[in-house]
Amino acid sequence: MSKVSHVFWISIGIASAFVIWGIVAPVQLGEVMNRTKGFFLESFGWFYQLSATFFLLFALFLIFSKYGKIKLGTGDDKPEFKNSTWFAMLFSAGMGIGLLFFGVSEPISHFVNPPIGEGGTGEAAKISLRYTYLHWGFHAWAIYSVIGLILAYYKFRKQQPGLLSVTLTPLLGDRAKGTVGTIVDAIAVFATIFGVATSLGLGATQINGGLHYVIPAVPNNFTVQLIIMAVVTVLFILSASTGLKKGISLLSNANLVLAIIILFTFLFLGPTGFVLDLFTTTLGSYVQNLPSMGLRLTPFNKEQASWIQDWTIFYWAWWIAWAPFVGTFIARVSRGRTVREFMIAVLVIPTIVCAFWFSVFGGTAIYFEFFEGANISGEGLETALFAVYNLLPFSNVLVVVTLLLITTFFVTSADSATFVLGMQTTHGDLNPPNVVKIVWGLFLSASAVVLMLSGGLEAMQTAIIVSAFPLIFVLIAMTLAILKDFGKEIPAKSGEKKKPKQQTDPNPK
Repeated sequence: MSKVSHVFWISIGIASAFVIWGIVAPVQLGEVMNRTKGFFLESFGWFYQLSATFFLLFALFLIFSKYGKIKLGTGDDKPEFKNSTWFAMLFSAGMGIGLLFFGVSEPISHFVNPPIGEGGTGEAAKISLRYTYLHWGFHAWAIYSVIGLILAYYKFRKQQPGLLSVTLTPLLGDRAKGTVGTIVDAIAVFATIFGVATSLGLGATQINGGLHYVIPAVPNNFTVQLIIMAVVTVLFILSASTGLKKGISLLSNANLVLAIIILFTFLFLGPTGFVLDLFTTTLGSYVQNLPSMGLRLTPFNKEQASWIQDWTIFYWAWWIAWAPFVGTFIARVSRGRTVREFMIAVLVIPTIVCAFWFSVFGGTAIYFEFFEGANISGEGLETALFAVYNLLPFSNVLVVVTLLLITTFFVTSADSATFVLGMQTTHGDLNPPNVVKIVWGLFLSASAVVLMLSGGLEAMQTAIIVSAFPLIFVLIAMTLAILKDFGKEIPAKSGEKKKPKQQTDPNPK
């Protein structure tokens, strides 16, 4: 444990206090978190909206700017992973479990309860997917890509530790290595813990829901979810201990293969033509309405304001809370890419894939509810997907494969997080000790259990919204810092720094 930093001990102390509070007084913790959530949503919803939009604009600026040829590494560095593996790793870490949990449940929820207009109509169906794309599209991946780029630049171009505090050196100077830097890194650790713990909680509840569908004798309750958490914790700790190139890389590729199989099986077994038509028209309307949706607030309509807070603002906070985790991870696997290559790949490709995913899963559910009278919207968030499976051929096979995919997504998200938390608390070590990763793995699982025990999804939302708030200021400061360094380095060629102008001798011989 000699490699650990002060951030490790500070974070462990506060995380332990949170876990103990949740175990001793879960009801009281839940009440405190609910009041806190209400305060932040009502007082700072506008701030989350503007912040998410800022990161999207900044990402677009970097793509088209003169800084696009800067390489995330030295002139001789080449990408460590081939493109398919690289994409699989960043995608598994970035969205994983959420795609399966919300793939059906979010579009069908918006279909019956849209942010605008009457539910259950054809227009509501298009609006439901449009807003789902908003929540999982350009804004989310802009946050990830900007933070990942900054971390990769300082790690591989500047040869600095992979810490958020280090990226603020152009603004803070030596203070970035002192108390201020420790506070910044501790904020990143807590945002990572709560962001990932929420995903783990969602994964455990959906695995339980799927098992209950396949084997009705298996109850759908907290006890079973606790057992699932324990089993998967062992799996992801074992995976994390094998290292990045073995455990996480292999599982990420397995995730991608399984996800593609399920996606196209779902597409071809369901109403294929309807889904493709719906995808085409809603993708266009999403792009067309992106600015207004991304900045939409309803100060004169409390009901619609509540919808935006519960969905849009929650998602912006979730992606911001995940940014240190996902950003650190995709930075770690992106050595040798250029700024433009990195930004386009991380921003555009996952957005299109997410939109297609939700159109297939959500569009199929909407089809069965709109045209055939199914009651998928009456299911819980964790079981809506399995309700659609019941309406398709080979439903039992699909459920088994889906449960396997949820589990592997669970493992890759968690072991990626233990790796990142290990980096954040060992001075940016690219290969943190296994004992540190194991400790963080146990705390991630314990935090997820506490959130499930003290209020379920409501508690998870609160933890994310609160932990993301101070982090926003750090992330915005990071963008200002990298612009300052980019201003000193306008490459003549990819991977080369701008050569200083030769001084003219004022007294030539």
